[in-house]
Amino acid sequence: MIKKEILTDRLILRELETHDHSFIFQLVNSAGWLEFIGDRKIKTDEDALAYVEKIIANPLVKYWVVKLKANDLPLGIITLIKRDDLEYYDIGFAFLPGHTGVGYAYEATSAVLDMLPDSILTNKILAITTVRNSRSVKLLEKLKFKYERQVDIAGKTMLQYALSTDEIQIGKITRSFFKLFDNTLNEPDFAPVYQLCTTSASIIRKSAIHADVYGLESFIEPRRKILTDGTLQQFKEFEIYEETRIIGNIAQRYSKYRKHGTLNGVYFEGRGHKFFHFMKEAGEWKIAHVIWEDEV
Repeated sequence: MIKKEILTDRLILRELETHDHSFIFQLVNSAGWLEFIGDRKIKTDEDALAYVEKIIANPLVKYWVVKLKANDLPLGIITLIKRDDLEYYDIGFAFLPGHTGVGYAYEATSAVLDMLPDSILTNKILAITTVRNSRSVKLLEKLKFKYERQVDIAGKTMLQYALSTDEIQIGKITRSFFKLFDNTLNEPDFAPVYQLCTTSASIIRKSAIHADVYGLESFIEPRRKILTDGTLQQFKEFEIYEETRIIGNIAQRYSKYRKHGTLNGVYFEGRGHKFFHFMKEAGEWKIAHVIWEDEV
């Protein structure tokens, strides 16, 4: 099941509805859309409404309107389309001028990739863009899409990029692991750790002097205590850079992370490095081992 609404730190993604036609009119007539996507010949509100109704009626097309949480302002769209010309679904994005270059497209596209169901994640997700759209290419590369080939779509030569299902699943698991310890909004729920990790997973904290080695229970329990008893408040840890290598049914992900929170009433910030080792069991990726070291 594809979610109709998706929340991120800054954004709300809501499935396209007919009352969005005025925003769609503005978007499809913006300079970036006309240059890189093409003129949809939408010249009136009635044209825009008919265009939106056609999208909503097509089961192979999904549009999400991306809005700011703070003020409900619509910024752009994320699309997921199964085209006749392409073997797999492709994901796309378009934002109004003035809302580019601040990470909204990356944040929104990552969120959609994280919630895609297995029925769509059969092998890979594609993305297409024009040769001249350097911003789109940069974003796809940041999302870890890899160039595959040139394709012809509706008479236009496009660049086809792809992201494997394995990479999507490993990215989702990694982000879910980081989110286990987030208590910025609610008390953290650690139950998912047993779905994210193998039963024998080991977790190691390394310092210059020694290493602390944990199993799942011995790792979770002390963190559950400090994250729920007021010792560590407004804590958040998140990935800022990653490199993933997959070979067969094993994989490794290097994560550079940042964190911040209030410990015993004192605000702090930090960063560090994690290595995740994964293995695939019965078609599912799971964390087998984590080792990390904070920067001093």
